[in-house]
Amino acid sequence: MNTIVTSQEEILKASRELIRQKGWAAVNIRSVAAACGVSVGSIYNYFDSKAALMGAAVESVWREIFHQPEDEAVFRDIQACITWMYSRMEYGCREYPGFFTLHSLGFMGEDKTDGRQRMQRTWQHILEGLRLVLLQDARVRPDAFDDQFTAEKFADLLFSLMLSALTRQDFDPSAVLEIVRRSLY
Repeated sequence: MNTIVTSQEEILKASRELIRQKGWAAVNIRSVAAACGVSVGSIYNYFDSKAALMGAAVESVWREIFHQPEDEAVFRDIQACITWMYSRMEYGCREYPGFFTLHSLGFMGEDKTDGRQRMQRTWQHILEGLRLVLLQDARVRPDAFDDQFTAEKFADLLFSLMLSALTRQDFDPSAVLEIVRRSLY
């Protein structure tokens, strides 16, 4: 018996599963409709184009990878936060091979504006989270940041190092943690 799709989230769940099993190339309106057991028109009720579906799928994968941790202490300690983020990046690479590099390259075309904007919003959310953790971590020296060396700039540096680790598929946060220790404590 076919599954009836009742929500956008169910469509995104099927899209994530297709990405997980077959990669990005397998995701299109027809394949998602088939995976959901509904007509192509049903998918168009939620997404007006393949680009819209792909953009929402990308955002959905990012959310799954960087879901809210059960232990909220992760967001009170920059070292714990970085360690958690590296473990989530490793999970993302394992569950969605090529996700971090392929989708960002795929969204550089002109017709992929929505996907690029969703990716950038997600990255901004991660950067803002890093900045907040830096400011809330009780172990960070009170004079660690000033007008020249701000928490925003340091969060950007940390995130850049993490993105670099993604391209290398190097999920050992020890070098980044050492930078944090030497710079902030």
